[in-house]
Amino acid sequence: MGLKRHIPNLVTLLNLFSGCIAVIFAVYGNFIVAAFFVFLGIFLDFFDGLLARQLKVQSPLGIQLDSLADLVTSGVVPGIIMFKLISLTIDSPDYGSYTESWNSVFHWQGFKMSLLPLVGLFIPLASAYRLAKFNLDEDQQTYFKGLPVPANTLLILALPLILEYQNNDIMNSIVINKWFLIALTFLSCYLLNSKVKLFALKFKDWSFKTNAVRYVFLFLCLVTLVVLQFAAIPLIILLYILMSLIDQKNIH
Repeated sequence: MGLKRHIPNLVTLLNLFSGCIAVIFAVYGNFIVAAFFVFLGIFLDFFDGLLARQLKVQSPLGIQLDSLADLVTSGVVPGIIMFKLISLTIDSPDYGSYTESWNSVFHWQGFKMSLLPLVGLFIPLASAYRLAKFNLDEDQQTYFKGLPVPANTLLILALPLILEYQNNDIMNSIVINKWFLIALTFLSCYLLNSKVKLFALKFKDWSFKTNAVRYVFLFLCLVTLVVLQFAAIPLIILLYILMSLIDQKNIH
């Protein structure tokens, strides 16, 4: 029992380790590798909880450690990515040189930075607040209040992946628009801490009757991903919210 109780925590620490690596790549603007390590961290985040339940070693320490790891992997990383994306929109058209404008107001020992991209760092703040509330809320065992932090992370990560792989001028023009990015940042912060009840993808049994909304959602996710690839992720988040709103009476 002594060694077994540490196994889920080790997986959680691997999640944190993946998040730290993702931070490094995100800072250097390598969003694709950063996204890979975030996806790995989110998988480990799901796996550590599953392990804890299967081994029957759930503990208050594990809950706190899980949130601390999530804050880095699913809070800090998307905040840095949003910061970098907003920075990209206020650079010159060749995305290489820095434009002197009202945005360039912060100067310190030869370092200059626009304040506007700092809006992206509201995401880690909202994520931290959401995770702290989650740890204190005993009701959120079978459902979520507000958008889960990993889901919000997928929404933000979808943006650089769309730019890299979709090769669609319309999508690119939307993503590389500072007002769209700022609006999305504030929207994500609101969704993280809203009081809307959202169903959790936790199956007490495998019957279709009790899990109809989950099965339908997963099927639509699969179809949408096949058709739209990474552009499907924002639509999936929207679908998740809409289906939860429709199924409110069954969420408890």
